[in-house]
Amino acid sequence: MTAHVRTDLYPTRGAAELIAPRQDPVIWSAPGASGPVAVRDLQGFERDGFLTVDQLITPDEVAVHRAELDRLIADPAVRADERAIIEPKSQDVRSVFEVHRISDVFAQLVNDERLVGRARQILGSDVYVHQSRINVKPGFGASGFYWHSDFETWHAEDGLPHMRAVSVSIALTENYDTNGGLMIMPGSHKSFLGCTGETPKDNYKRSLKMQDAGTPSDGALTRMADRHGIRLFTGRAGSATWFDCNCMHGSGDNITPYPRSNVFIVFNSVENAAEEPFAAPARRPEFIGARDFSPVG
Repeated sequence: MTAHVRTDLYPTRGAAELIAPRQDPVIWSAPGASGPVAVRDLQGFERDGFLTVDQLITPDEVAVHRAELDRLIADPAVRADERAIIEPKSQDVRSVFEVHRISDVFAQLVNDERLVGRARQILGSDVYVHQSRINVKPGFGASGFYWHSDFETWHAEDGLPHMRAVSVSIALTENYDTNGGLMIMPGSHKSFLGCTGETPKDNYKRSLKMQDAGTPSDGALTRMADRHGIRLFTGRAGSATWFDCNCMHGSGDNITPYPRSNVFIVFNSVENAAEEPFAAPARRPEFIGARDFSPVG
């Protein structure tokens, strides 16, 4: 019997850095399919890889979610949980993963039709939560996230076969142009950048604090920035940025007094369920890359 050999559309973590055209659609729903995202905004998402919503959740809802975030990061049991990531310098809580499993407040949010409806419309199917987390970027020195494509990691280390996932970052504090906001290279989602170097065992333990494996070279980033430019996202609490899984993005350190906190949710198509990793020795833990493919909403 001949063993089944799966097709890897996006080779990465090899001997050479490679840039290849995207093999998947950006918008997976049929043209004209109904949903909460206007046609003009879908066209912008197709072109740029992102869209913004000035107020996805209300000020009252922001207050509830911000209070829940503060409660979680102050809870010693949460801090001691492996799902909490600690800032190396300050020893403050930096992120809490699988937050929709820890908190009823955030569980309700991932099932909210304002989120799920947009995700379904972009991905053209029912969706499940591949990853959720709260990010806490306190003032005075919280470190940033270096440039990367989420899909490169999710493909290499979690086994997502196709670019059929979308992320939403909802601001729970004001995002200024000075406090370490999200930066995206518009249009970068149309090309896949395969990185060099093998994935170390248990790479997630380091990469969640400081990205190493799966990091593009300076030369590749320069060429991409020259071609696409860089967009910095600002906005009031309650605003949101939706972006394609393959966008090249990152954020700088926050050396201002003003924190930047957000809730980050990744919706993946139920038709794009995670397989075995394409370029890693073992799966990452389920709190980082879910293996429960139950639809939400």
